[in-house]
Amino acid sequence: MTDEEVHDYLLSKPAAWLDYPFGPDVRIYKVHKKMFATLGWEDNVGRSNLKCDPDMALALRELFDGVIPGYHMNKRHWNTVILDGSVPSSEIAMMIDHSYALVARSLPKAQRTALLIAHGEDEVYRGLVPGVNRPG
Repeated sequence: MTDEEVHDYLLSKPAAWLDYPFGPDVRIYKVHKKMFATLGWEDNVGRSNLKCDPDMALALRELFDGVIPGYHMNKRHWNTVILDGSVPSSEIAMMIDHSYALVARSLPKAQRTALLIAHGEDEVYRGLVPGVNRPG
C-alpha cells in the first residue's frame, strides 16, 4: 500500500476522522477522540504507527523487516509500519483493522454502542479474533 492508499483506508473506517495536533507533517487518525493510527514521512517514505496486541506486535516484527517498534509510542502496544513496499498490502490492511478494532473496543460504552449500532459489529471489530480478543 502506498501512503495515500493507507490514508484512504484509515479514513474508510467507521467514524474515523483526521486531526493534526502535532502540525501538518503528522496525520493522526481517530475514532471519536481516541487515536488509532498516525501517518508521517521520513526521507519521503511513509510510516504509519498502528496499535497492536503485544504478542501480535512481536510476531509481526519478526515476520516483516518493514514492521518495527512504534516510533515515539509505547513499543509494547504500537508498531511502526514502513510503507516501502516490503509489507504486503493485505497485511497492512489487517494491521489497520486490528488497530482500529482495539481502539473502538476501548471507547466509553455509549460511544462504542452508538458505533456498533451505526456500523455493525463485523465492521467495527474486523481484525479481532472472536473468543480471543473480540467481545461477545
